[in-house]
Amino acid sequence: MSTPIRASSILPGHREDIELHTADGLRLVGELARPVDRDPAGTLICLHPLPTHGGMMDSHVFRKAAWRLPALADLAVLRFNTRGTSSVRGTSEGAFDNAVGERFDVAAAIEYAEFAELPNVWLVGWSFGTDLTLRYGCDPAVAGAILLSPPLRFSTPEDLAHWAETGKPLTALVPEFDDYLRPEEARQRFAAVPQAEVVGMPGAKHLWVGDAETVLDEIVHRVNPAVPLPLPRTWDGPMETGDVSAYADRTVASFADVPVPGPSAASAD
Repeated sequence: MSTPIRASSILPGHREDIELHTADGLRLVGELARPVDRDPAGTLICLHPLPTHGGMMDSHVFRKAAWRLPALADLAVLRFNTRGTSSVRGTSEGAFDNAVGERFDVAAAIEYAEFAELPNVWLVGWSFGTDLTLRYGCDPAVAGAILLSPPLRFSTPEDLAHWAETGKPLTALVPEFDDYLRPEEARQRFAAVPQAEVVGMPGAKHLWVGDAETVLDEIVHRVNPAVPLPLPRTWDGPMETGDVSAYADRTVASFADVPVPGPSAASAD
């Protein structure tokens, strides 16, 4: 009998705790989820929202990706806490560095994927993670990138120019009611990257609450287009239930009154 896939549903997958080691000597905690008994068709490296505003490897879209996509879309999902970030998995060494030292974190994740021989590597950045993607993710080992709610806050025109030069696929999923960058302005800003695809997401907001399934469909469409969409909303096989209560207060909304460090202090992540 089919069971609805809910926020707490964990579908079959091979999941292992991993550690990333940065060039400046830090240990970052993370997890790699892979399909059971078959090679993945593609790999997602997830770069989370601002840790100063509750972002972490367990932010809900990335948690759902790790719990569902190995089974539903034959994808490996690598997620980790950037320097100084905490989650149930643990705390990564170091301290938040305003998208500067985090360049080593991005490099460590890409290096891990290469060492593990993970195929077809795509970066998926969310909010602050999109700036890390644009600044540091245009690596020869990366096939392309997907940006969720990009604020274009820490990244620069030079970063966009670099992506334009490589021709690597770049997709921005922009909520209709985003707090920081909405579809019309995003199309203007990303016009500097000819291959960039800006997708306005009707009714969505920065945190993607209630829209995670649509986001996952859009990601899978680009990384493994052979998978029929929309992804199933029910599951016929074994299913575990995760404890999501630990994440209830770890959202960007919970930290709305916390000043955002770094450039453009008038805006937030």
